[in-house]
Amino acid sequence: MSDKKRTLSDTAISVLDLVPVLAGKTPADSFKTSLNLAQHAEKWGYTRYWMAEHHNMPGIASSATSILIGHIAGGTKTIRVGSGGIMLPNHAPLVVAEQFGTLETLFPGRIDLGLGRAPGTDHVTAMALRRDLQGAGEDFQANLEELRSYLAPASAGQRVRAVPGEGLNIPIWLLGSSTFSAQLAGILGLPFAFASHFAPTLLHTALKIYRDSFQPSETLKEPYAMAGINVVAAETDDEARKLATSLYMSFLSVIRGTARQMQPPVDSMDDKWDMSEMYAVQQMLLYSFIGSPASVKSELDKFIESTGVDEVMVTSHIYDHAARLRSYEILAELKKGTIG
Repeated sequence: MSDKKRTLSDTAISVLDLVPVLAGKTPADSFKTSLNLAQHAEKWGYTRYWMAEHHNMPGIASSATSILIGHIAGGTKTIRVGSGGIMLPNHAPLVVAEQFGTLETLFPGRIDLGLGRAPGTDHVTAMALRRDLQGAGEDFQANLEELRSYLAPASAGQRVRAVPGEGLNIPIWLLGSSTFSAQLAGILGLPFAFASHFAPTLLHTALKIYRDSFQPSETLKEPYAMAGINVVAAETDDEARKLATSLYMSFLSVIRGTARQMQPPVDSMDDKWDMSEMYAVQQMLLYSFIGSPASVKSELDKFIESTGVDEVMVTSHIYDHAARLRSYEILAELKKGTIG
């Protein structure tokens, strides 16, 4: 636990968009609603808008993450846009440097490069992406250093250069759901984001390791930590609980290995899962804040105080786009103190 005593009002809030594909809709529909959400988030004062690399998932359309970042950045003006994250083992570091160098050149001062070491998919799809899984994940630190070298100013005699990319000040974040990236981010003096929106177990341990191992760098003088959370906010607790059933069904499909498009909400989950499945989903979604404005603020303030995180990155897995927008709007209003 951090010594910082924070509340929502003095904590940055950002958006994690998984670019969900709704039942009966297409990825083209998802790209339109994602841009609309980003434009609203910018207006409401959110700090950044990130998308995550996933593959072979019928309910998530963010596989070509860098292209989508360009789509969102091109349709907004000030909000930071980035990856939460790019799964580095899936890519040659030079390609990542070139892609994000291009994005930073197109949208200077607005691009974030969040990096993860998981495949973002299943084993078979990882093989299709990489062709060879030898050393996958284990050489993450070496690949990270190679990537950072391409983004640094070119050195004399350097034979391989990222053009564009070299010499650009693109913030690099390390992402993780365990303690490995937490320690590495601390040692390198980089900002760290924990995936507590689906892997809550090691959140507090990872934050402590990150802060204890932190060494000041040219990037950061003090540790900067972000936590991923789920928020489903609505005018009443009952309305929010119904909206959240789409989130529950999505994670239930993951547990069962039957991933599908996002389903519309239902009145009750009783006939959708058994007790063991309900427990498994609830454990994965431990850090989910579901309810009316007052309910969300009360629980979220406790979470922020207990973790001392500098920023929360919010994903709202809500089927109806208008309700999804309203959930993010409520959170922005809570932060500003205009409701709640």
